[in-house]
Amino acid sequence: MEPQPQPLIVPRPPAHHCGKWRAARAHILLRSCRDSCDHLQTLLVRNESQKKDIMSDRFNCKNCNESLCGRKYIQVEDNPHCIPCYDRLYANTCQECKEIIGHNAKELFYENRHYHAQCFRCFHCDRSLADEPFTSQEDALVCSDCYCNEYSSKCVSCDKIVMPGSRLLEYGGSTWHEDCFMCHGCEKPIGAEAFIPDNNSYYCVPCYEGRVAPQCSHCKKALTKGGVTYKDEVWHKECFLCTGCKAPLAGQPFTSQGESPYCVKCFSSLYAKKCAGCNTAITGFGDGKYVSFEDRQWHQPCFKCSRCSVSLVGSGFFPDRDKILCTDCNNDD
Repeated sequence: MEPQPQPLIVPRPPAHHCGKWRAARAHILLRSCRDSCDHLQTLLVRNESQKKDIMSDRFNCKNCNESLCGRKYIQVEDNPHCIPCYDRLYANTCQECKEIIGHNAKELFYENRHYHAQCFRCFHCDRSLADEPFTSQEDALVCSDCYCNEYSSKCVSCDKIVMPGSRLLEYGGSTWHEDCFMCHGCEKPIGAEAFIPDNNSYYCVPCYEGRVAPQCSHCKKALTKGGVTYKDEVWHKECFLCTGCKAPLAGQPFTSQGESPYCVKCFSSLYAKKCAGCNTAITGFGDGKYVSFEDRQWHQPCFKCSRCSVSLVGSGFFPDRDKILCTDCNNDD
């Protein structure tokens, strides 16, 4: 903000004139001009010519043209103005009360808005903010206490306000002071370290792996991220392998023989029964249904009359040595 012009008084003889002082704090600019202020200065008439001009009737207010002899004035761009004209032409308007902030009033300045000192107050509690920390919320001035009570989050652990600017942790819509976010296992602050949630509790990685995490059925190490569950047991994805060829089974179709998992190829070659119709393995994959008669098995689509190929699923049939016949074909014989 540009320095404000200083009020002067035309001496008769040389006298004092009142100056302006300003103090900067954060974004606030204060200015004051009082008859009794400590910044009174002496206007010296340096030569007889200057004294003669000042004491004459020609030393008038630039705006109203009234004489300034014996009166206070403020100089704007080397042009003298009487106090009423200066206030009317150059004084700022208070954002709160909409009145002019006169030359002799203390003025506060914040974000291109001007206030009387007595109007610079908290929107909620009406407390003066002239010498207090504050912020703004939707153009309203708010003291730090009201801001914390109205807008700050509370720590879910200690139920105290998380002060603006303090270190915090947010997770799942909740907020903690950094020192309040504790491991449920060792009860030490987790801080900015990695953690793992489990049933509304939070664990540091060592505690979770040692106390909570399920153990892989193959390597017996902790499972801390996605794995495979089969028959109420868990494996790391890289540990869940075919018992026959050791190929990874995660994301692949597989079956089991007893308690051991097998890929389709190994199970088919080692354990699957052969279809009497197509002579391929009956694995249970696909539609998974088959027909069994005496010591023979068929895929359902393969269970059909050996002569006319009509499906025999759900129908009567007649065995004829290694063949099966529908009723019509059997009667033709």
